[in-house]
Amino acid sequence: MDPMTQSAQISSSQGFADGQNSAAKESKLSVKDLIHWRDPKKSGLVFGLSMLLLLSLAAFSVISVASYLLLALLCVTITFRIYKSVVQAVQKSNEGHPFKTLIDKDVSIPPETFRKHVDASLTYINRALKQMSRLFLVEDLVDSLKLAVVMWLLTYVGAVFNGITILILADILLFAVPPIYEKNKTQIDQYIDLARTQVNTTIAKLQEKLPGAVKRSKTE
Repeated sequence: MDPMTQSAQISSSQGFADGQNSAAKESKLSVKDLIHWRDPKKSGLVFGLSMLLLLSLAAFSVISVASYLLLALLCVTITFRIYKSVVQAVQKSNEGHPFKTLIDKDVSIPPETFRKHVDASLTYINRALKQMSRLFLVEDLVDSLKLAVVMWLLTYVGAVFNGITILILADILLFAVPPIYEKNKTQIDQYIDLARTQVNTTIAKLQEKLPGAVKRSKTE
């Protein structure tokens, strides 16, 4: 093979690999960029659509919201198809189906991708099951008591808010807290360190006083 041709192929392969790496990096950073409002237009659009969806779920059932969304999408596609057919008939053109490229596009999920996500999900599920078993079978008395306190507090939260309201608040906090934290990172970190130190001190004292408490070793 010609050395110049070989070097050109290597350069194109490296450029393609670099493009894939940069695209992967951008996709990984996209969620972080959205919640930090790097691009206010995109962040505002995502925040507005998510709030609209959650507010719709708060006012209507899931079936109604899904049906209205699919009906709106279907109305758009049918209207566009009829419009393009009329334009083609008037202009006597033969452009074909307006969604031809999308119809021919392969939307199936590759088996390797499916197995990869299943394996990753199985890892998290097994980890969660092991953690639940450890907590509910009281391997560590302090951890089980902390879970009991959290569940007790959640009963009061559930009495005041329903699930959709909590999701709406979480969506607002998701888009509001990161930029606030980014602007006041030093002060917030100081308060967090103080609160963490106080909590750890209180838990350590409580663990020493509890009879039969399983004390953690330094290696844990």
